[in-house]
Amino acid sequence: MVWAESVPRVWRERVRKYRLIGGRCPSCGNVTYPHRLVCPFCGYEGLEPIELPRRGKVVTFTVIRHPPRGFEGREPYVIAIVELENGARILAQLTDVRPDEVRVGMEVEGVFRKFREQSSSGIIEYGIKFRPVI
Repeated sequence: MVWAESVPRVWRERVRKYRLIGGRCPSCGNVTYPHRLVCPFCGYEGLEPIELPRRGKVVTFTVIRHPPRGFEGREPYVIAIVELENGARILAQLTDVRPDEVRVGMEVEGVFRKFREQSSSGIIEYGIKFRPVI
């Protein structure tokens, strides 16, 4: 994935990233994340934005030990498919948990955390990660 330093991109994405906004298809009812203009299930154009629940369960996960450029020094970290309470599945990083503590079916909740820094003098990006329910 290519990450370009961009203040306008961060500004445009802030609401959807900070509030966990997905899209519901009025035609087939499926929910997608991130929000899209076209439903990937039925092709309907005009998905309705919805705020997704912040609780769910880990469906599957992997431990990143050799991170891509821009994420060096954070390994190992866990990336998981989380099924939210409404059935939507999202790809998210788990936080506040050691990789050997993660298990399929673990209940998790969304929390606001730092994603990355665009550069030493650039924007610090934040968003939703998931941690075990406290």
